[in-house]
Order: sequence, then C-alpha cells, then structure tokens
Amino acid sequence: MLSQGLPQGAVPKLERPGPLRDRVYEALLELITTRALRPGQHLVESELAGHLGVSRQPVREALQRLNTEGWVDLRPAQGAFVHEPTEAEADQLLTVRTLLEAEAARLAAVHAGKAGIAVLEELCTEGERAVDADDVDAAVAMNARFHAKIMELAGNAVLAELAAQVDRRVRWYYTPVARQRGLTSWVEHRLLIDAIAARDELRAGLLMREHTEHTRRSYHERDKS
Repeated sequence: MLSQGLPQGAVPKLERPGPLRDRVYEALLELITTRALRPGQHLVESELAGHLGVSRQPVREALQRLNTEGWVDLRPAQGAFVHEPTEAEADQLLTVRTLLEAEAARLAAVHAGKAGIAVLEELCTEGERAVDADDVDAAVAMNARFHAKIMELAGNAVLAELAAQVDRRVRWYYTPVARQRGLTSWVEHRLLIDAIAARDELRAGLLMREHTEHTRRSYHERDKS
C-alpha cells in the first residue's frame, strides 16, 4: 500500500500556478522517477489524494496521463500500478542516451567557455560530497544537473530537446545503481571536464560514450532483490 511505501517527507509540495491536474501529474512523476513510488507499486487514488491534499479527480486524470506516457499501468479490475520497465526497455533508452550525450560532450568541447567549465567543476564537487555522505537522492540530482549542463554547453537546441525527452527515464534507471556507481561515476565526470576544457572533442565524446555505457551495464547487473 502507498501509506507503507512512501518515505517520510517524500511527497513534494504542489506548486500553486497552473491547472491542478498538471501539478498532481508533476508531483506523481517526481515520486516515480525518484523511486519513492517503486516499480510495481499499487497506486490507490484515495491514498494519493490524501497525501497530496487534493480530491480524487485530479489524481485520476494524472494517472491516466501517466498511463498514456508509460509510467503507470492501469489494469482492469485491479487499479493503477507503477510501470515495471523491462530490461529491453531500459537498454533501448540508455543506448539512445549514449548517442545523444556523446555528441553533446563532443560539442561542449567545441563551445564551452571558462564559466561553463567552472559550473561543471562545482557540480562535480557537489556530487562527490553527496557520494561521501551516502546521499543517493542528492547524488542522482547532481548527476542529472551535470549532464544537463553539458547538454546546455553543447549549444544545439534540437539535441537538447531530444535529450529532455529521455531525461526523466534516465533518472529513473540511474537511481537504483547510483550507490553502485558511487565515486567512480564522478571520477569519470572529472575526466570529461578535463577533455572539454582541453577542447579535445574526440576524447570528450569517447569518454561520455564509455561513461554512459558503464551506467547501462550497471543497470543490467544491479541487485534486483
């Protein structure tokens, strides 16, 4: 049940602007991508509504949208459940992610200035601190921000738009292996920064490809217990 599976303090506050159904959708999607709501977990409308402080109607509408987008499965006579991604689904998305991010790293090596590189270094430091503190949520958040910054530095709006479409699923798949990847992931980030700062686009692209492939393999090798 939801009341047993949602960590204390995990429910995000609903932002006031915008239609209520959209705010409920964003809140539920955040809970799913951070795995506060775990794959396969039964989602009870009344409980979700109670946690979020809303009526059941916007929750029902949000669940229908999440079902359409593949985050939730609506099963006849059973209700709503967080989608359980297959290994093939994860592999396909993480493979596409490798293609997008390798090109972003290459372009970042061409276009990044000192200010952008400094931001990457700051994000890397914050990520290392999160790992040292065993703060998985913070490490995942810093990882997402680090990769988003490289995508921004690439300076290709179409590439960034495509990456944004897979970003949340990447976070979803990265969360269960973040502790397993640990500091190694941030060592790889440091090497990426060095390549970008040196304007070595070939090496930056290669390092990003290897980095994202490590994550893909870690996901398939993860402890599923």
